[in-house]
Amino acid sequence: MGRRLETVEETRERIAKATYELHATIGPAKTTISAVAERAGVQRHTVYNHFPDLRSLFQACTEHGIRVTRMPDPSAWHPIADPLTRLKTALTDLYGYYRVNARLMSNVLRDMPMFADVGGDEEYHDRVGRMHATLTDGWAVDEAARPALETAIGHAMAFETWRSLTEPGLSDDQARDMMLGFVTGIAEPSG
Repeated sequence: MGRRLETVEETRERIAKATYELHATIGPAKTTISAVAERAGVQRHTVYNHFPDLRSLFQACTEHGIRVTRMPDPSAWHPIADPLTRLKTALTDLYGYYRVNARLMSNVLRDMPMFADVGGDEEYHDRVGRMHATLTDGWAVDEAARPALETAIGHAMAFETWRSLTEPGLSDDQARDMMLGFVTGIAEPSG
């Protein structure tokens, strides 16, 4: 029985990995169950046995992707008391992550609106939400400036922002520093 369970988990992981690899190379919209099965070395019915709907398949793919791409974890930023230093560290981490995973991020962000009603990407959105909460914490700003600060930090965190700054030729550090200036220009200290 132990070997059977291990085989089930191995098969699930192979299918999740195959789905992730296809999403990374061609995107979710062009990824078929037949292609997933072929890449995972299983039959179509095996994919459906493990993942009866797209939601469960996308969920496994997302979990696999977060793990193998080493998506930044905001808990690493919590100990940094100064919010500006924390934001600088986080943007350095995020922009490095985007650089390594640009094709994956582009494909997924391009295609996921077509699957908005499917779900399965909640873990990704939860991670991004925790990042945002970590990065907006601790700023000494007037309550009236808080929405602008939170929006600016969200903008600085976004893959699309990073891409819009680096495609014309800015380095990751230059893009990060530009966004730090943007945020601090909004975050007028309270007092």
